[in-house]
Amino acid sequence: MVAKSLVLVHGWGGSFRHTWQDPGIDQIFRDVGHGVSGIDLLGHGEADKPHDPEAYAGLVSHLLAHLPDQPCIVVAFSLGALTTLRAAVTSPERFCGIVLAGIGDGIFEPHQPEETARIIAGVEGTARADDNMARLFGQYARQGGNDINALVAVLKRPPSPPLTIEQLSAITCPVLVCIGDGDFAAPADRLARSLPDATLRVLPRTDHFATPGSFAFIDVVVGFLETRFPIS
Repeated sequence: MVAKSLVLVHGWGGSFRHTWQDPGIDQIFRDVGHGVSGIDLLGHGEADKPHDPEAYAGLVSHLLAHLPDQPCIVVAFSLGALTTLRAAVTSPERFCGIVLAGIGDGIFEPHQPEETARIIAGVEGTARADDNMARLFGQYARQGGNDINALVAVLKRPPSPPLTIEQLSAITCPVLVCIGDGDFAAPADRLARSLPDATLRVLPRTDHFATPGSFAFIDVVVGFLETRFPIS
């Protein structure tokens, strides 16, 4: 099989450099034989960072605009995975393989504004002292020179409707769904069952934010690439 373009997409508060390059994960995937590149989501890394929440209604179009012209493999985490999934529903022909990490069956549920408000409170430093998840989001937001106002605007973006099984049926390329056994986004069983060609892998002793750098995640992604996209 001819080598494919492999694109890495980070989650909220991350970037291509911080999530994939600095730990050397991009090189591990590059060693499998595919050309590796990355995309910074709007509001992150080297991308534009508007402070208007309405600007982030275009996350999917931003991602699609930065994908290679030819169908590619996308490995995506958290917000990047959700954005990739919505992009693949919109334009399935742009993808020949997808790895979704850090998202689960919540994609089928309506937006929960109270949960978003908790995270925003953590980022703005107003969360309750005993709300450890909110405080963890706040710590994550302050890494790597992030623009806090842009990250808050991302969280306040116009909510998208839940995805449906019918929509997911359009994604016929091979998909690997990875979720940590300690991830607040778990479970992901229904998500994996709703995709025509998907495999679910539950990562042991892995929480949400640790997923991209976990050995379990890297191992299953490499196995997916070698099995479904071998280089002849």
